Amino acid sequence: MSLLVVGLSHRSAPVSVLERAALSADALTKLLHDTVAAEPATEAAVLATCNRIELYADVDKFHAGVAELSTLLAQHSGVGLEELTPYLYVHYEDRAVHHLFSVACGLDSMVVGEGQILGQIKDSLARAQELHTAGRLLNDLFQQALRVGKRAHSETGIDRAGQSLVTFGLEQLAAGAEVAAWAAGKKALVIGAGSMSSLAAATLARAGVADVVVANRTFDRAERLAQILTEGDDTAVTARAVTMDAVPGELTRADVVVSCTGATGLVLTAESVAQAVEGRTGQPVAGTGPTAVTTEEPLPPTSVGTEENCPLDLAAVQGATGFSVLGEAAVAGLDAATLEQHAAWVDNGAVDRRERRTPEADAELITALAATAATVGRIPERRRPEPVAVIPRPAPSLFLLDLAMPRDIDAAVHRLAGVRLVDIESLAEASADAPMAADVDLVRRIVSDEVAAFGAAQRAAHITPTVVALRTMAADVVASEIARLDGRLPDLDERQRGEIRQAVHRVVDKLLHAPTVRVKQLAAEPGGAGYADALRTLFDLDPETVAAVSRAGDSTETKDRPA
Repeated sequence: MSLLVVGLSHRSAPVSVLERAALSADALTKLLHDTVAAEPATEAAVLATCNRIELYADVDKFHAGVAELSTLLAQHSGVGLEELTPYLYVHYEDRAVHHLFSVACGLDSMVVGEGQILGQIKDSLARAQELHTAGRLLNDLFQQALRVGKRAHSETGIDRAGQSLVTFGLEQLAAGAEVAAWAAGKKALVIGAGSMSSLAAATLARAGVADVVVANRTFDRAERLAQILTEGDDTAVTARAVTMDAVPGELTRADVVVSCTGATGLVLTAESVAQAVEGRTGQPVAGTGPTAVTTEEPLPPTSVGTEENCPLDLAAVQGATGFSVLGEAAVAGLDAATLEQHAAWVDNGAVDRRERRTPEADAELITALAATAATVGRIPERRRPEPVAVIPRPAPSLFLLDLAMPRDIDAAVHRLAGVRLVDIESLAEASADAPMAADVDLVRRIVSDEVAAFGAAQRAAHITPTVVALRTMAADVVASEIARLDGRLPDLDERQRGEIRQAVHRVVDKLLHAPTVRVKQLAAEPGGAGYADALRTLFDLDPETVAAVSRAGDSTETKDRPA
């Protein structure tokens, strides 16, 4: 049997898919039961958070296991298998162990080092234990993951980044000020009522905002969240629910906006945000036009194919017009200014950046940029226009936090005067810039060491039933020979019989000691799984006897395991 994990997370799937794939408590229970009932799997555990859904199983066949686990995830999440498959990732054996240990340490979180995941792993193990779907492998794995996570937080400084995504986002909005002082008395608008939005609303309430308005496509969910906030013992916030149609009006009155929905398009456009700010101040908002002078450098247009320094594969994008800044998150290593500069090469500056493009056209251009980045690395800044006058931006009067993937709020809002926008991309950049690279490297080394130790322990444990079966067989042979000797030498007294029994046992123990110790050492090394088969073959051990020892061990562990 081997460990297999099939899952999706914020690294592989957009928030819209993650939210649709979210599992209720009943669905989690049914998923676990159906997994262990499936032919390839004998154990199962589910790690389900707002940013990931992962199904862990002990399987006897890799390909059949992947197919079965993927199908079960699709069935119980309600997202069709064909739609879900492109977002799934698969890890097997040591890679699966490495993945869970990295998750436990916060290395796979949106904000590196966050510690909330440890509680979620503990809950996942407790659920699998309660439903009796976790056996020896998954119990060992999850218990070890918890120890590895605690070790990473105690032995390194990765806790400096151990904040929830919401808290980290609010700290970025506050720009160095204390969040409680910055939030005190403000009016907040929370768009969405899922787990992330609920956490944002609760965090804002505890931070001291005066009012929270919750908007959601399903009004009942918004109303429930508003009721929870109002009845909370640790806050004195006033909360109410509104429909999505009311968002434009509420946007005019809000000081802080947090959005995290499953929408496939933009929830707030740059124009709607500009109108809200104008409604608050009564003055037009600077920076909304394509040629407006802001703190960023303007980008003069060029024509397709005539810029000899342009590194784009223009053949792949001929005939396409425009380029959405949504593509910037899809091309690793390219800053927004560079991306927009190369977009100017592509679209000849003819399309208003505010105009929405089709996903198909975006995909073609993003693919071309990604291919170029993969070939030549980070695309360099090829030219710089003459310096222009910079108009200082006024202090922001509207703060927006976009926690959705794909984004809920138009990236062009970054250019609006009087507005501060923090989104997933800027959060990732801020986290990457944090002075914790050395801590991350230390945690990675811890994970690697622990993966090696876990693998060695599992391989050693795998051969233990075979060694036990061998010693049991030797004891049976000794007992049989002693009984035969008793029949042939009936005149021996009890003292003599005892001496003979001890002598035979000592001979057998000494003969078996060195081989069994050595085989455990060899089995603990990578590739050592075959030594158990060699022992069974050399000593003609009954496979059912070995399996019975394994079952007895599992039964004892289950009986002794705390509820």
